[in-house]
Amino acid sequence: MTKWTLIRGAALATLVAMAGVGSLRLSDAAEPRTPVIQVVGSESSSRQVALGIGKAVIIDLPADIKDVLVADPTIANAVVRSSRRAYMIGVKAGQTSIFYFDAEGRQIAGFDIAVTRDLNGLRAALRQMFPESDIRAEGLGDGVLLTGFAANQGEAQQAFDMATRLAGENKVSNNISVRGRDQVMLKVTVAEVQRDVIKQLGIDLKGSIGGGSSVLNFNTSNPFSAQGSALGPGSLVGQFRSITATLNAMDRAGVIRTLAEPNLTAISGETATFIAGGEFPVPNGLSCDTTRTPPVCQQQIDWKKFGVSLAFTPIVMSEGRISLKVMTEVSDLSSDGAITLGGAVQGTTLTVPSIRTRRAETVVEIPSGGALAMAGMIQESTKQQLNGLPGLMQLPILGSLFKSRDYINRQTELMILITPYVVRAVAQKDLSRPDDGFADVPDGSSILLGRLNKIYGIPDKVDPRKVYHGNVGFILD
Repeated sequence: MTKWTLIRGAALATLVAMAGVGSLRLSDAAEPRTPVIQVVGSESSSRQVALGIGKAVIIDLPADIKDVLVADPTIANAVVRSSRRAYMIGVKAGQTSIFYFDAEGRQIAGFDIAVTRDLNGLRAALRQMFPESDIRAEGLGDGVLLTGFAANQGEAQQAFDMATRLAGENKVSNNISVRGRDQVMLKVTVAEVQRDVIKQLGIDLKGSIGGGSSVLNFNTSNPFSAQGSALGPGSLVGQFRSITATLNAMDRAGVIRTLAEPNLTAISGETATFIAGGEFPVPNGLSCDTTRTPPVCQQQIDWKKFGVSLAFTPIVMSEGRISLKVMTEVSDLSSDGAITLGGAVQGTTLTVPSIRTRRAETVVEIPSGGALAMAGMIQESTKQQLNGLPGLMQLPILGSLFKSRDYINRQTELMILITPYVVRAVAQKDLSRPDDGFADVPDGSSILLGRLNKIYGIPDKVDPRKVYHGNVGFILD
């Protein structure tokens, strides 16, 4: 009884096993298995190696080399010296990959090669020129990338200029950071004196000569063409019988003084600008509304600047030395060369003045606190014109009655003083304003004493006029 039970259990186990195998084979036949693709070598597992053009690196591998793959042999090449030693040589600028495999096809090593220009000479020059700075040069494609830190803006600019010269045709990107960027204050004094002398002398005659049917009427009006018009309406009129003579004699002397003292502060390497002046209108065509009948037109206006302008770019080369690029300009309105245009409204005119400009631009290197004087900008112009009747104005003495003389002399001298300072930030308590201690005057002082304002002393400030200098104490004889 027991034996039959064991046989039946074994047979049942055998049938179950056969059924399982049959079902497994049917499932495999119905759904075939997808082949597995395995990545043997890739850049994700590769080691980055930088090579210079014509430079080589030697590597020792942990297993015997059976196969070598070079993605682009025109950029880099691999030479197997022994079963476990190989040479990798840079050919030209670019990027490629090199893989090494063993006899069973397994990857031994992979390298991501970046071939750039040989920068060892540039790196050595940077270390020698700037030992206190940490400036690095790296190859980036066909160009050079400068990174790291410089002590000041001057060293960063010098490193960029040197890399540009040594790199040749390759482009250089400057990504150098400056540890402490200095600030430069520029104190400028612009002084100009202009002297004008104008002299006008002319005689206008009006009358008639003769009698009866033979009468000669004459009327001369001599213009002052150099100035454009007479200086004033004043004249001296005299009459001799039927001849009226008008003497126009004017003399003008004027002096114009222009003074500006701007102070500007800029970070080393940045540009600061300043202008003190104004703007004047210049017509720029008409804008017409054609939807109306008749069309309505308006004059378009552009505004041009004039005055005293200053632009400077400082670069702190080292402690106390400043490379300074300065551009200053002094301009003012002038009637010389002015034009008169018709206005948008019929019957109106518009006069556009001209601009007289004096400009100076230079690049110098001076110490902090030193002064640069741009002087010698002297200009002198003289105009003289004679107007009169042909022939009669050439007479030795009487010719003065038939001509006018217009004389203009203009002298201008411009001087610019520039003083740069390397500055540091100051506390608010160390600064003073122009309105410190200012107070409005009471009504009584304004009405009775004619005062406009009342000034109080600034706290903690000593009036230097009230400081006593000399020996203080007792004198015993």
